[in-house]
Amino acid sequence: IVVIHELGHFAAMKFFRYKDLGIFFIPLLGAYVSGTKREVSQKQSAIILLAGPLPGILFGVIFFLLEQKNPGQALFNDPYLTYENISFWFIILNLINLLPVYPLDGGQLLNRVFLDEESWIGKIFVFISVAFMVWVAWKLNFYVLLIFPAMMLLRMQSDTKYNAVEKRIEAEGINMDVSYEELADSDYWKVRNILIEEQSSFRDIPLAPPYMYHPKEEKVMTTIQSLLHRHLIQDMSIAGKLFIILIWIAAFAAPWLINMNLSPILDRFGF
Repeated sequence: IVVIHELGHFAAMKFFRYKDLGIFFIPLLGAYVSGTKREVSQKQSAIILLAGPLPGILFGVIFFLLEQKNPGQALFNDPYLTYENISFWFIILNLINLLPVYPLDGGQLLNRVFLDEESWIGKIFVFISVAFMVWVAWKLNFYVLLIFPAMMLLRMQSDTKYNAVEKRIEAEGINMDVSYEELADSDYWKVRNILIEEQSSFRDIPLAPPYMYHPKEEKVMTTIQSLLHRHLIQDMSIAGKLFIILIWIAAFAAPWLINMNLSPILDRFGF
């Protein structure tokens, strides 16, 4: 189920010509697809984020219909791999992923299409997501899930530190609205000096001049690449956003439309 989900994201990113694509698996927790692109479109982002859970839900519906025609049928004659079980987990896991909670696909979709990630509303949304993830970990007695809220908080702390760096870069008049390959050598060394002065992890690197690479230079380069601005193209119309909401509602309505028994999950959370 996880492989099919991630392959959906991968295929969509490949179609939209993302670079440095890779699928990374985290034992017991799941997986994610990584890729880079200079200009990020809201439309493309929405398609990429939905390309993971929607095929999984569709697979779940297909297996449910197969179960109705062939009650008790199982793959490879495995008593656990019944069409009913396969259908249940395909739908449930992908619906969970569509919940409007960061960093799930649904949360990323909400943040990318309906909220401003840099605004205070976006930051409040992340804090609410952190609280929800902590509650789920406690409710399921599965505390490994606390890794996700911890990573989200660390990322927010890191973003706060980089805000000071970005302000200094802007004050220096350095054009960061370029790709790494287009960044002028003089600007690279200026940004490098600002990083050394602002980031404690780079304090042991001498300022330029002299213009000499340091053993930590690769880490410096990676940080500068992350600071270069990405364009988010606001190309999603109101009609497009309404369409996304309708898809969202239809996905969550799927179990009820096919009369699937959700009591094992609902009972777990006291509903």
